[in-house]
Amino acid sequence: MKKMTLIQHFAELRRRFLWTVLFFVGAFVVGWVVAPWIQDFLTAPLLKVWQGGALLYGGLSDGLMITFSLATWFAVLVVLPVLLWHIWAFVAPGLKKAERNFIWPALVMSPVLFLLGAAFAFYVLFPIIFEFFVRLNLDSLVPSVLLPSARDYLVFVIGLLKVFGVAFQLPLVMVMLNRLGILPRDKVLKMRRYAIVIIVVVAAVLTPPDVVSQICLALPMWLLFEAGIFFMRRD
Repeated sequence: MKKMTLIQHFAELRRRFLWTVLFFVGAFVVGWVVAPWIQDFLTAPLLKVWQGGALLYGGLSDGLMITFSLATWFAVLVVLPVLLWHIWAFVAPGLKKAERNFIWPALVMSPVLFLLGAAFAFYVLFPIIFEFFVRLNLDSLVPSVLLPSARDYLVFVIGLLKVFGVAFQLPLVMVMLNRLGILPRDKVLKMRRYAIVIIVVVAAVLTPPDVVSQICLALPMWLLFEAGIFFMRRD
């Protein structure tokens, strides 16, 4: 393989960066067009348990800001695999075979685990917590009108999707640290009880202040922690 000069490396890095930026811009344009459908999709879990419900647009710019936010997140989600591929294509030629065999599965599994975490939040957690919140508000003894802000709702939903997507990276991080020799399996087994306490605390901090959503994050994180131990290299 022909060695590249430092200038050639920078030129290749610049080329890959520009392609990624162009792909992001294209994905943002597509996201702007499909933003109404994305909003409808994200709002469906709430309206399914709240028949006849509606979200409040409290300002003239709300529609613009919601569209911009959804288009941005759509572009980020779409461009992430492209970015990871360009990073891999840039660094792979300088890696040893063992390093390549270790890194590329991690680059593939990371977005897969993120999507699994987001899907778990959307299809399992959202129906439970929205049913809880809606019933809690509508069954109040004090006469009240439930009109949640559309912007606040989407911030809440997207925030939880990100939390669960990141949380589902736990076994991948554990396995990577183990393969690098930083986190021995026997040490993790000895710290298991403390890890479970940390998981419960993290779930309480990252989720809304209700027991249901905290359990819905803590339980899968504990299962993912056990899965990480299973795939760690035995000393």
